[in-house]
Amino acid sequence: MSADGATELTWRPLERGDVAAWRLLLEIIEAVEREDEHPSEQDLLERFDDPYVDTARGSMAVWDGDRMVGYHWMKARTAADPQHDFWQVGGVDPEYRGRGIGARLLGWAEQAALPLHEERFPGAPLALMDGCVVGSASEALFRQLGYEQVRWYHNMVVADLATAVAELPASPVPDGVVFLPFTAERSADALRVRNDAFRDHYGSVPQSSEGWAHFVGGTAFRPDGSFIAYERGQEGGAGAPGQPLAIVLAEEYDGHRQATGRRDLYVALVGTARAGRKRGIASALLAHALRRAAADGFDTSTLGVDMDSPTGAVGLYERLGYRPEQSYVAQQKFLRR
Repeated sequence: MSADGATELTWRPLERGDVAAWRLLLEIIEAVEREDEHPSEQDLLERFDDPYVDTARGSMAVWDGDRMVGYHWMKARTAADPQHDFWQVGGVDPEYRGRGIGARLLGWAEQAALPLHEERFPGAPLALMDGCVVGSASEALFRQLGYEQVRWYHNMVVADLATAVAELPASPVPDGVVFLPFTAERSADALRVRNDAFRDHYGSVPQSSEGWAHFVGGTAFRPDGSFIAYERGQEGGAGAPGQPLAIVLAEEYDGHRQATGRRDLYVALVGTARAGRKRGIASALLAHALRRAAADGFDTSTLGVDMDSPTGAVGLYERLGYRPEQSYVAQQKFLRR
């Protein structure tokens, strides 16, 4: 092993055939970090099909023989507004930490991101985005490499869904509104709500139709646990009664269930279009989804939320039984201003 502890290892992009070793590495990291992340091999394979991930040029795996000991991949945003934030995800086997692998992966990312960025948004400002648990050792590494802490998030959990649902306050469907299950015919309506709802959220850009299709077509997506609120009494397309107003979209990860023995409803998106705000629609729709999930045998529910959400989302979730479990901080480093 050389002085920096990283140069005698094998470095190459992630490939589909690596998913078994990749999943093993993630479970080793999870045993130490305890972030309740348990992706399946199928979940990892789907990342190769994401239209905003270029694994051939925007990913890296670190190997000690046939053992993966580190990884990194990047995901482009759909717009450069006000800059192009290139999101990155990575990790290092705890046994191999302190050898410079994490720093070298982040250094590689700075070089790899530039040509990928130029192909999408030539000349636009570029920043790398990452994140870590507040108080973790990774905070020091990001600080050392010139990252700035820019936003904080909660991972929130309903640890006993059946009990929480039994204690939910009354949440009738608001007047003039109807709740309908997500269907393929209503997918475009859900995308419309998503893009309108998140226009004023930090770091959010419009989702493209290609990215949306990848999301709702994933094996984790649960259409039967996802719902759309519509205005009642108006004519609308795709069999809907009127204008779409709000969404609650859910996922369930098989790897999590296999690892923990519990079914978790991960609420991937909650959003209300401007036309539906301040009417109690989102809280009633999420309560509806939680009641349905409890009836379907889910044990817990989790979601992530911006601590400074402009719509007061943290308070809404707390009223429905969610409690903060971990806090994360988003890290940003500009490569081109």
